[in-house]
Formats: sequence, C-alpha cells, structure tokens
Amino acid sequence: MTAPAAPLARYAPYRRAGDLILLSGIIAVDPVAGKIVRGYDDIPPEAQQLVGRSGEFSVDLREGPIRAQSWAVLDKIRATLESAGGSMADVVRLVQYFRCLDDYPQYSRVRNLFFPDTPPASTVVEVSGMLPNEHILVEVEATAHVRLT
Repeated sequence: MTAPAAPLARYAPYRRAGDLILLSGIIAVDPVAGKIVRGYDDIPPEAQQLVGRSGEFSVDLREGPIRAQSWAVLDKIRATLESAGGSMADVVRLVQYFRCLDDYPQYSRVRNLFFPDTPPASTVVEVSGMLPNEHILVEVEATAHVRLT
C-alpha cells in the first residue's frame, strides 16, 4: 500500500480547513529513498498492468514514464486522503501541472481509473519546470470535501 505524501521540504503535505482537505502539490517521488518514479518498473506490478504496460519496449519506453508517474501521484493522493479520513470520491478539484501538455492524454487515461464516476473540477497547466529536477513530468494538487464527524 502506498504511504501518504511526505513533503520534500518544510511544508505540510495537506491541511484541513473545516470540511476541506487541501493537498500540497504531489509528485512521483519518495523523498526518504530519494527516488523518482521514472517508468513502469518503479510502480507495483498490479499497477503496471492496470495503467497499460504493453510489454512492447518502444511503446512502454515512451508511455511508461508519464503513466507510471500519473499512477504514483494519484495513488499518493488517495493514500493521503485516506489517512486524513477521506477518499478519492471526496475530491472536488484537481490542479494538474505538466512539463509538456502532450503528456495530458496519457495522464487522463490513468486519472479515469481513480475517478470512474464523477470527475472533479479540473485545471491543467503547462509549466517550464518542477522540483526537484527535469524527471518530474506531472504534479497534482487536490482539494477534497470531507464532512467532519
């Protein structure tokens, strides 16, 4: 199971404001291990198949990095929300940052696996770079509405 998001620096992975849970931007990295997800081999085997690993070297080399990072980011959002008492069904808004908007269709296919019913409101932006380096292809912020009990 994926662990909740851990910050790369001194900031909160999420904050609760009443019924809202606001997640910081999440990237496909394990800050403790110092490892960035770079392809299918960096995500669990069941996730590889779920997001479309084909077994064709040229296809997987091209699509693998963005699909694997997309799965890792969205799964980290899921784990973080669950640790805060919510779920992916509670997500009302996503802001998605891409180094290259050409990656959006691959990301969208993976995102649909996490939001099979009602997708959240969404903003997509292309940026010139993301921390910690050029291997980060996508970063996602999420806002969830989870009633306090």
